[in-house]
Amino acid sequence: PDTFWFYADRVGDVVDLGNGIPAEYALHQNYPNPFNPSTVMQFDLPRAATVTLSVYNILGQEVVRLMDKESMNAGYKKVIFDASGIPSGAYLYRVFAEDNDGKTFVSVKRMILVK
Repeated sequence: PDTFWFYADRVGDVVDLGNGIPAEYALHQNYPNPFNPSTVMQFDLPRAATVTLSVYNILGQEVVRLMDKESMNAGYKKVIFDASGIPSGAYLYRVFAEDNDGKTFVSVKRMILVK
């Protein structure tokens, strides 16, 4: 009863930025930050992996799942997130990636939505 779900109006496609293959996993700080209403999230995959990308409110409740166990090739990735459908506030975004060998990568960053 105290759980809130918000759905993003639009989530941009995942864009492969090219420029080769990264040496290690990484989640970068979104930009711009603070943002209104959209922001760019970037992450690096050194090998093919299954990826989940989610946004959480400050209470730790998932409010948007941008990607759900999507198979992706290695490379530098970019996602444009349109947060028009969620209220202003502080949010966390989390990437979880698992490669075919079972190696996992998890990272969390903070972002601020100001309307």
